[in-house]
Parts: sequence; C-alpha cells; structure tokens
Amino acid sequence: MSILNLFKIAYKALLRNKTRAFLTMLGIIIGISSVIAMVSLGQSSSKSINNQISSMGTNLIMVMRTSQRQGGVNIGSANVQTLTDKDVEAIRAKAQYVSSISPLVNASGQLVSGSNNWPGSMQGGNSELISIRKYEIASGISFTEQDVRNSAKVCMVGKTVVDNLFPNGENPLGQTIRFSKIPLKIIGVLASKGQNQMGQDMDDVVIAPYTTVQKRILAITYIHMIMASASSEETATLATQEIETILHNTHRLKPGQANDFDVRTQKEMLDMMNSVSGFLTVLLSAIASISLLVGGIGIMNIMYVTVTERTKEIGLRMSIGAKNKDILLQFLCESIILSLIGGIIGILLGLLLSYGASAGLKWPFIVSVPAVGVSFLVCAATGIFFGWYPAKKAASLDPINALRYE
Repeated sequence: MSILNLFKIAYKALLRNKTRAFLTMLGIIIGISSVIAMVSLGQSSSKSINNQISSMGTNLIMVMRTSQRQGGVNIGSANVQTLTDKDVEAIRAKAQYVSSISPLVNASGQLVSGSNNWPGSMQGGNSELISIRKYEIASGISFTEQDVRNSAKVCMVGKTVVDNLFPNGENPLGQTIRFSKIPLKIIGVLASKGQNQMGQDMDDVVIAPYTTVQKRILAITYIHMIMASASSEETATLATQEIETILHNTHRLKPGQANDFDVRTQKEMLDMMNSVSGFLTVLLSAIASISLLVGGIGIMNIMYVTVTERTKEIGLRMSIGAKNKDILLQFLCESIILSLIGGIIGILLGLLLSYGASAGLKWPFIVSVPAVGVSFLVCAATGIFFGWYPAKKAASLDPINALRYE
C-alpha cells in the first residue's frame, strides 16, 4: 500500500471523530504556540533593549562611586565624595580615546510653576551632556559653558514636565519654574524619548548646569557620576582602560589597591540585559515545552483507545491481506497527522500571540525561523514517538482473535 493511500485512510479515520481528534491536538497546539510565543517575545525583548540602550549611545561610559567601609561597616555610596571636577579635567586632558565628558549630579524635588506642581528629578551636567546622552532639543537652546561657570539659573525640561507644569498648552520657553525654592528659567525643551526598557519615563527630567545643582540646590562640592563618550564604539574598551588608569593615579591609589570608583560601559549593560532576557526566555520556553509532553501523552492515550475500538476492523484488514507493516503504518500515520496539524495550528497561533503582545508592549515583532522549524520537527517527532507503541500493538494483533473481539 502506498504512503499516499495510508495517509488518506488515516485522515478519513480521524474525520470520523472530529471532536476527539481536536481535543487530542489541543495539547500540541498549546505547547507549540507557547514555545513560539516565548521565543519570539524573548527576541523582541532583547531587540527592544538593544534599541533603548543604543539610543543612549553604544559608546557611553559611566564612572560611578563605589560603596565604602568605615570601621568594618559598609556605608554605601550615597555620601561617598571620591569623584570631583579634578577627575573630569584629568580625563579630559589625558584620555586619548574619550571624545566628550561631563560631570553629573542628581537631585529630586518638587517642581512648581504657578499653581501647578510636579515631583521631578534634576540632572546637572555641562554643555556636552546633551550630546553624550543623545538628547535632542525640540525648541529653544542648550545652556553654555558660560552658564556652567556662572552657575546660571537656567534649565531644559522634558515633555512630561511641560505637560504637568503647563497643562493648558502655554509655551514653556522663557517661563520660570521653581525647584526646591530655586527659580530656574526654561531655555529649552527636549524632544520626547518615551519610556526605557525598565518603564522609566525618559521625558520626566530637568537638565541644568551641574554647578547650579551643586551650589544652589545640593550645596556640595563633589559630583555623583562622570559620563563620557568614547571616540567610537570600537575604542570603548580602550577608553575605559584609560579612565581607570587616570583615576587610579588621580586618587593616589597604591598598586594593587582596589579602586574607589567603578567604570561601566553600555556594552556591559547590554550584555547583562541580554543575558537575563535570554535566561528568562529559555526558562519560560522550557516550562511551555511541558505542554508538548502532555500533548504527546494525550496522543498516545487516544491511539490506544482507537486501537481498542477498531480491533475488529484491524482483524478484517489482516484477513483480506493487509500486512503487519500496513497496519503499523496506518496508525502511525494517524498519530503523525494529529501532531502535524496540531503543530501547524500551534505555530500560527504562537505567531499571532507574539504579534499581539509585541504590538501591545510596543516591541519590534520578530519571527524566530529556527524556533518555527524546530517546532515543526518536534511535532513530527512527537507523532512518531508517541504513536509508535500503540501502532505496534495494533500491528501485532492476531487476526482471528481480532475478528472475535466484541
């Protein structure tokens, strides 16, 4: 008997019990669609993370304070004063692979404009901070180095701040807002950047000269962080090594002594986020794959029932000349058809679910071709593996006993 005829007979046999066949395929459908959706969403999440971090500059370098210990007690990094303007100037003068650099100080407080107020955060930097952080100015201008030297009371604001302090659509340029009782004149409005991968609103920000934040708001002489740009993405590692060497000497640390600062790059953040995202994708896909095992067991169970129900039919086929191989292939074909049809539906459903989730989360939609291909092969393997034993049982029936079966 030809393979085509075997599949036709198997297909007609399945059509006699459509509901049971569909319920049998349901486990395969759920398993395959879950795996496809998890892999696709995992890749979409990684791509979204890459886009978010790349929007901040792939050659971005951050120098942060590290936690310190006093008397055996870890006092954290909040009050550590290891970074100063001298460090910035030393890096600017000696680092060959650093193209831009800015001090950074942060402050939180209530923003007030007339009768409107908003709990916001302020970043203080120099005139290079805008280009380092890849901000764009939608209207107005940026502050200058002259403003930095004079600790000028000027600032640039993000869209969220504008929407909350000027809800009636007033032009914010030239308006004065108060931050911790300090009046600041708005000279620029930043273009909207939306939310980052962590859900943080990138537009909820006020940027001012760092000296203004230092002297007029925080009353400190140190800085919280140093932000720099390497001359290119390829030289980011060399720039990092340069910065570490310069600051090690500037801070007069002894050879072998641990640094009192930490230098990080966007690549490190990107690798870390991709590692976490990849681990979660594998974990969720493994959990979803359990549905495939359950679906395979369901196929085996139904094939056993089918063999029992059709025992007399098997005996009749054998009595008119059907070979054991023909019986085995017939039931094996039924099992494979169940798996493949369930797999195709599952693949389509998984792609539909991942598309809907990606659209809802505003992630790029990515189709994982290897995942689709592997899922299809798994479907065929599931049909063969879980259908083999029931098919073997059917083929090994004695035709005389099978004809007597009631």
